[in-house]
Amino acid sequence: ARWSDGPAASCVRPGHSRKTQLRSAAGRQNDTHLQRRSIMTPEPRPEIDDEIIELAGLVFDAARAGDTEGIRGYLDAGVPVNLTNGSGDTLVMLASYHGHEDLTALLVERGADVNTQNDRGQTPLAGAVFKGYTAIFRILVEGGADPDAGSPSARETAGFFQRQEMLDLLK
Repeated sequence: ARWSDGPAASCVRPGHSRKTQLRSAAGRQNDTHLQRRSIMTPEPRPEIDDEIIELAGLVFDAARAGDTEGIRGYLDAGVPVNLTNGSGDTLVMLASYHGHEDLTALLVERGADVNTQNDRGQTPLAGAVFKGYTAIFRILVEGGADPDAGSPSARETAGFFQRQEMLDLLK
């Protein structure tokens, strides 16, 4: 069975299967407590099954840990590439912030939105600049990341931390 065939399918608006409305109630500290967040539609949604909540927690943990093959399996099973936790962090945000080049590349290849901002207005690209991950920065820029999105933007962050190599890549 695919993710989109099970209970989670009713939590995503038809025609928007790549965008999830699942959000973690407690963010990074506890991704297993998911709740609905009506971003795209105001109508009520059914409660989310405990097994789906547990699975989402495992997916977020795998992204943080850089488990490229595990995430590949989850994506192949239908987990949305833009699954988002309660802090607004997507899988690509977690993978890139934690320095996982191969996983970041896989998520970009699979269509992850590299410009999604978390609840603090941060982008994956700005996170890569902050952490000094030049290879991940390149992957995200090649994947269409906007260096001027977010607050602070990746460009502003690169200037602040004097990451000249990254600034040069934006010219």
